[in-house]
Amino acid sequence: MVAIHETIASKSRRRPSESRTDWVAYLFVSFFTVPFLLFNVLPVLFGFYLAFTNWSIIGTPSFAGFDNFTRAYNDRLLWQAFFNTLRYALVIVPSVVILAYLAALYVHQRWALSGLARTLFFAPNVVAATVVGLVWVAVLDNRTGPVNELLALVGGPSIPWLTSTQWAWVGISAASIWWDLGLAFVLFLAALQDVPRELEEAATVDGARWDQTLRYVILPATWPTIVMVLTLQLISTLRIFSQVYLMTAGGPAGTTMSVIQHIYNSAVVRNMMGYASAVSMILFVVILTLAALQGRFLKRRGR
Repeated sequence: MVAIHETIASKSRRRPSESRTDWVAYLFVSFFTVPFLLFNVLPVLFGFYLAFTNWSIIGTPSFAGFDNFTRAYNDRLLWQAFFNTLRYALVIVPSVVILAYLAALYVHQRWALSGLARTLFFAPNVVAATVVGLVWVAVLDNRTGPVNELLALVGGPSIPWLTSTQWAWVGISAASIWWDLGLAFVLFLAALQDVPRELEEAATVDGARWDQTLRYVILPATWPTIVMVLTLQLISTLRIFSQVYLMTAGGPAGTTMSVIQHIYNSAVVRNMMGYASAVSMILFVVILTLAALQGRFLKRRGR
């Protein structure tokens, strides 16, 4: 017994072995970390630096202080682009959320042709932006587009969807709603499938109508997903570019130009990298502020 106690005591007095670094784990993590730092974090930091300089890609950036931000404040085209982008958000965001939620309810309830509807609702999300733009340019063509042909069949007017200052932004909004519907639909369908069937059955047994079940059972249970989809869709719409660039190039008369396209024109077309970076910083602050305010408001409403 004495020998056993001495052995245990001697082991307890030994210094714990130093922890060994598992370099293999760091190697696997680096496959994500290194590209993320190089292509996400570093460009953001470089863009923040450029916002305070004058640089036309060629040569060395020269410090300009807040001149780029002052120019942005006095830029009439930038104010127009912000107005257009906010108008897109006011139309596209609620439309996508409402239509996607209704589509998810339709599939979740397993009504007629719900299997086919599942595919049709999600299909636009896997289509490239270039294809979306070209398809909708053909669909909304003034002379040969099927939309105007259908209007002609019912005696309606031929609408210049992409060439009118009053209608061009409507055509882009319609294409964006169709394109963005798929992701929101999938998220809502997943949320609906997580709602316990027992809650819906209990509401039915208690005599609740379907609309009452939707209001008092389904909507509260899926509210966190609704908040998430609204936030994601708001951020996506404030960054709208591909549809505008491909369908109207910002015209006519700048009535469809978005902030991202204004940044693109400033950086790529006019080689004003410093000014474009300053506008990017402004847009980043606007998106962050609106997303935070929307999330805070919706969370309060959901309590």
